[in-house]
Amino acid sequence: MTQNTYTATVAYAGDGFFIGTPPSGHAQVMDSKGDRKAAPTPIEMLLVSVAACTAFDVQSILEKKRQDVTGYRTEIEGWRAGDHPRKFIKLHVTHIVHGRNISEKAVADAIELSHSKYCSVGATVMPTAEITNSYQIVEVTA
Repeated sequence: MTQNTYTATVAYAGDGFFIGTPPSGHAQVMDSKGDRKAAPTPIEMLLVSVAACTAFDVQSILEKKRQDVTGYRTEIEGWRAGDHPRKFIKLHVTHIVHGRNISEKAVADAIELSHSKYCSVGATVMPTAEITNSYQIVEVTA
């Protein structure tokens, strides 16, 4: 198995703020004081990362399947354990696909491929958190 190494940094910026810089170099502010909601916390970023990873896959697969998608988004809900480290124990992703004559099978297959094969973030999280998916297709006219 080939292994790739990725390097990121997180630097304290004062007053509970941190600056995370991933390998791409696009810095992200994070807030350790989640109750002030000035920036995302790391656990919030993990939630978005799971939703984004599967969204990237599903959109790409639907495009390859020549589906006429005019809009697409994911919504994710997470349940955390009550005790520390308060990790996610379950995540549910809802895929909302807008388009013309979208095949239900194409959407279901794209989600399954992402879930079982392609989404690296989901695969990283799944040993400790159950991930479930659902979808809605919204028919667009004209």
